[in-house]
Amino acid sequence: MCEQWQMLLVKVGKSAKISVRGVVQGVGFRPFVYRLAQEHNLKGWVCNTSGSVKIEAEGDEESLENFLSDLKTKVPPMARIETIKTTFHSPNGFTEFQIRKSLSREGKYQLVSPDIATCENCRREIFYPTERRFHYPFTNCTNCGPRFTIIDDIPYDRPKTTMRKFKMCPECQREYDDPLDRRFHAQPNACPECGPSLELVGGDGNPIECNDAIKTASALLKGGNILATKGLGGFHLVCDATNKEAINLLRTRKRRPAKPFAVMMATLEEIEKHCLVSPEERNLLISPECPIVLLRWKHCSSNISTAVAPNLKYLGVMLPYTPLHHLLLREASVPLVMTSGNLSEEPIAKDNDEALIRLGGIVDYFLFHNRDIFTRYDDSVYMVEDSKPQALRRARGYAPYPVFLPFKSKQILACGAELKNTFCLTKDKHAFLGQHIGDMENEETLEHFENTIELYKKLFRIEPEIIAYDMHPEYLATKYALESGSEPGLSLIPVQHHHAHIVSCLVENKVKGPVIGVAFDGTGYGTNDTIWGGEFLLADWRSFQRVGHLEYTPLLGGVAAIKKPYRMALSYLYTLLGEDFSLEGLPISKLNPAELEIIKQQLKRGINAPLTSSAGRFFDAVSALVGIREEIDYEAQAAIELEMLAPDEGDKLERKAYPFSIVEHQGMRVVMLGELFSTIVQDVKNQTPIPLISLKFHNTVAEIITTMCKLIARKTGVIQVALSGGVFQNRLLLRLTTSALLRDNFSVITHHLVPCNDGGISLGQAVIANFALG
Repeated sequence: MCEQWQMLLVKVGKSAKISVRGVVQGVGFRPFVYRLAQEHNLKGWVCNTSGSVKIEAEGDEESLENFLSDLKTKVPPMARIETIKTTFHSPNGFTEFQIRKSLSREGKYQLVSPDIATCENCRREIFYPTERRFHYPFTNCTNCGPRFTIIDDIPYDRPKTTMRKFKMCPECQREYDDPLDRRFHAQPNACPECGPSLELVGGDGNPIECNDAIKTASALLKGGNILATKGLGGFHLVCDATNKEAINLLRTRKRRPAKPFAVMMATLEEIEKHCLVSPEERNLLISPECPIVLLRWKHCSSNISTAVAPNLKYLGVMLPYTPLHHLLLREASVPLVMTSGNLSEEPIAKDNDEALIRLGGIVDYFLFHNRDIFTRYDDSVYMVEDSKPQALRRARGYAPYPVFLPFKSKQILACGAELKNTFCLTKDKHAFLGQHIGDMENEETLEHFENTIELYKKLFRIEPEIIAYDMHPEYLATKYALESGSEPGLSLIPVQHHHAHIVSCLVENKVKGPVIGVAFDGTGYGTNDTIWGGEFLLADWRSFQRVGHLEYTPLLGGVAAIKKPYRMALSYLYTLLGEDFSLEGLPISKLNPAELEIIKQQLKRGINAPLTSSAGRFFDAVSALVGIREEIDYEAQAAIELEMLAPDEGDKLERKAYPFSIVEHQGMRVVMLGELFSTIVQDVKNQTPIPLISLKFHNTVAEIITTMCKLIARKTGVIQVALSGGVFQNRLLLRLTTSALLRDNFSVITHHLVPCNDGGISLGQAVIANFALG
């Protein structure tokens, strides 16, 4: 009836008042509305407010109908409409259609556009010699360029961005004022006459005299030098990706001995020379978000140095997403390493003076510019599995666009986890998942975390009434929550780590539960004061019940066992096969006898040996046991290299698995792993090829998950399974597990919008906290 009444009003009325919410600021929405109004001969106005875009349009009924239809279906490429509300009234007698000055309304908020990769029109301009922006590295328009990284408040207008200090020249001002120009109200609009500029300086901070900073920088890169280049959300460390010596020097200086670097290439055609690219991966690469995409590497035909990503089958690749990148890649004519401008585990550097201090010992030269960055913003990372994009790190191009909730939420701050931290702020039906913050292991990262929370609270007018946090008492994010929660009127809600994992998967898929939640990761504080990580839960948004887990084993030396997987291998062997188990014939038999004796005593006396059910440590132990990786240089390296050695298309070649058993005690099912380790030991001693051991092990983990889910389903009737936790970044395991569950008629949900790793935890925390107090 309501729709019929609205249609009747359209036919008899001649004025429509319209409110549009969504990402409709900074994306050319007002000039789009202006052009539509001109096309349909309507009079009235449009303006930005801090809560929405407001429109009043009047004309004949058919024109209004067509206008409203086009408003929904012909939106600018980067606009995302959430709601359109329309009421109809008598006309006011407007004589023209105007774009009015923006209005700020107390307490109202508007969605903010992420930064957008260079559009085709701007790319064409910077390479066309007769264009006035030829080779200008800060070219942009309403369809591309910086947004979130330059804004300090809404409405999104130039005085509230870091472009406020650049006064437009007459020609830029004309474009900015012309509703029919694609640069109408493009807040970062600029040209060589009036906008930001580049400066090349040495590692000591002294300017380098040159006529063309990009051409000189490119020559320096081809000469084997390392540069720090200032981008959208911070600095990249850059070197020639085909130069092994330059890459190894960068690794030494950055203190990143093995963790893979991302590579930027000039064109899609160039990427296809080095990597296999599926249609879905192609779409991600050329999308306005332009993330790093993990692609299968053509080692045999690629001249990119293996030092970029040692021992890996996949290469993290992205296309240029700013004019500066386009110009640099075109001039350098080689693929370039582009990695975050920081020392390992620090936040990305964003200011010139800061970069000189923090990066001076890493780089030979700096390519600065003088457009300030308001907030730090790392590159996003995605992979494609089963033809669907899956976020591994969510930042540039995606944040601060919200995850839409299937319910109206309280105002909540969820503080996330320790590693790969993100926070989440909720309001109405929006979950504002912050950009990737990083590992919360130092004061610099904590400061970045705190500053970004304050920015989101200001932009989206959020005053939290609840703060959710991880149960681990030593996490910096937890300590921040407990300190912040001391303010009057705030409720503090602790959330179990693996419950948050599963709920993050549920809510992004709009599933309420209950589900069988399989949460496999490295570390999560359990409700029984042990370290969980190989968990089977019955879970929904409100609560969970732990119904199964991997067998406990001591984490010998605590954090030392994470960094030295051979300790996990010894823990499993001595715990499950006996303290007199002989290491003869195994790669780890070569360990120092004195250390082995200390480990045995540590195990016997239970000194610094907390129990863990971690799936991540399970993978580490097997990797060390078969001789792949005894010590790691970055998180999950042992498990990743174990996956990389499994044969391609392994699920089609081999379905053999290692033996295991499941026992039940007082309603808790435990996966017993002694027989599995005993059989792997025999395979190693029999010199079974490591790729086949890896494949059998992955088959076994998939079988463990499927068998446990069948037992739980038989008892509960629940046949929907949610897979979450960082272990499911393992493509082979994800593929094997999903296929096996589907064969057994389970419904399977996985992550796509938010990471399955700890970068998605905060979303789950916020949802759980929303229902915790009724």
